[in-house]
Amino acid sequence: MAENSENNGTSRFDRTIVEGPLSLSVWKIAWPTMLTNVIAGLQGLVDHLVVGNVIGYKANAAIGVSWQIFLVVIVFISSLFSGMSVLVARYTGAGDELKVDRTVYQAFLTAILLSVGVLAPIGYFASPFLLDLVNAEAGVKAEALPYLRITFIFSLGLLIYFMLSGALRSAGDAKTPMILGVVMTILNLVLNIVFIRGLGPIPAFGTAGAAIGTSVATFIVGSYAMWRLFFGGWVVRFPKGMSYKPDLKIIRNIFRFGLPTGFQGVAMNVGGVLILAFIGSLAESAAAQAAFAVSYTQLFSLITWTSVGLMGAAAAVAGQNLGAGKPERSIAAVHTAAKYGLAVAAFIGIFFFFFPRELLGFFGMEEPAVLDIGTQLLRVLSVSGLFIATALTYTGGLQGTGDTKSPLYISLISQVAVPLGICSLISMFSTLEAMHIWLAILAGHIFRCVLSMLRFHQGKWRSIEIEIDRTAA
Repeated sequence: MAENSENNGTSRFDRTIVEGPLSLSVWKIAWPTMLTNVIAGLQGLVDHLVVGNVIGYKANAAIGVSWQIFLVVIVFISSLFSGMSVLVARYTGAGDELKVDRTVYQAFLTAILLSVGVLAPIGYFASPFLLDLVNAEAGVKAEALPYLRITFIFSLGLLIYFMLSGALRSAGDAKTPMILGVVMTILNLVLNIVFIRGLGPIPAFGTAGAAIGTSVATFIVGSYAMWRLFFGGWVVRFPKGMSYKPDLKIIRNIFRFGLPTGFQGVAMNVGGVLILAFIGSLAESAAAQAAFAVSYTQLFSLITWTSVGLMGAAAAVAGQNLGAGKPERSIAAVHTAAKYGLAVAAFIGIFFFFFPRELLGFFGMEEPAVLDIGTQLLRVLSVSGLFIATALTYTGGLQGTGDTKSPLYISLISQVAVPLGICSLISMFSTLEAMHIWLAILAGHIFRCVLSMLRFHQGKWRSIEIEIDRTAA
């Protein structure tokens, strides 16, 4: 185990994660992360609520289309920081503050490079083509183009937030990202109202004002994060008295562990788009699309938001304990997170199964066809949630210990090949119905759960080596 480099042997890290009760360790990181995910989900709602009331439905469509495009890119790039999280968790568990600090700084340099050198120039020039690719109507494209370009150009603050959140959670502090997320959401709301409608000397920017407001909010939070990282006060910081030039060995490790997670995110988004294509081919496609939009993308998020939080907790606790030379605690931590996930999914699933029409009614779903199809889907999801909650915690265990390739392969099989294969076969030999698609989604979640558990219990993550030099290159 590496020797602590600061504070005369007194670590700034929370050692209860590798020494205390595991149930408390997992929950300590899980609940702020789950709340942060809910807050992050509200970010998009803020934009839609404001522009929908001030400008109209074309502005909603413009933001919706823009975010669908930007989401694919940002999911891939932010997933790269999972590679940083692997290193931070491992070195935190080993109590090596110097390597944690150096890893965080190199991840920061990577964020700058990706934002300024990749997203800004490519996003600016590619935005018209990307909007044509999704068949944006002329009026929607006119509103969406400035929004999308501003979002791409000023993405640095958002990337710094994603990077910092992952670093802090992996080092054992999940509350600070939650607080920053709350501040960013409040700033976003206030600034959007100002820039969309105008105030005093500030003119009304319309839909573009939503992008300006979000960019300014993320810039303010990102700037504060940089200040704290330079001057200390958090569990992670930039190294003192070190060379600040890029360290290619650390950056290679960040990409080594992060790229598979990035590709996994893209594959799952592509799989979701293709599932939507099958839904669009149904005889009652409009009703099925409405039911899917509310039941799967909104209500089912109650399970996925919490499960993703538990996935992050499992990754952090498992990674730290492996770094501390305690792999058995890593296994126990993932089991604990899975139990929490099952409990939450079962509780929410009860409402999905017994009160589907009432839940759909909250969203104004009154048409008989929509209610029938939505009821089918929610009852299937009441079972599916148990499997996806378990799968995500074991995915966190694999990723946190450094096995980021297996979740990629598992996702390609379970989230793409299985559901799309089932739908394709039924379409070839029979008439595809909504219930077939819902059951195909369930089958994919079952496969993901089983494969993730089997891969984690193989234990090959125990032998994954992570090492960087103790001195700057």
